[in-house]
Amino acid sequence: MANTITKRELVNKVCAELDNGFTQNEVLDIIQKTIELITDALGKGDRVVLRNFGTFTVKEVKPKVGRNPKDPAKNVPIPARTVVKFKVGKNLKEAAAQVSE
Repeated sequence: MANTITKRELVNKVCAELDNGFTQNEVLDIIQKTIELITDALGKGDRVVLRNFGTFTVKEVKPKVGRNPKDPAKNVPIPARTVVKFKVGKNLKEAAAQVSE
């Protein structure tokens, strides 16, 4: 089973990799600000492209009719909604493919 990496662990790894005097709080601020800027851009409907990693886009899902599992005879309307889609980039796709090998 794969491990989970938290934001704090990510900060620790970035600090260890950089090894150039950034404090953990400075790296945490950078990561947090990056997340906020991506969130703000998506909130405006913009596309966020991180080359070789992936692309975040906002899509509208059309309304549809679902079924209630407890009462399959009843139709349940599912309203239209906006969702975030992620298209995997080349490097990330290659890295993920190595997990299954």
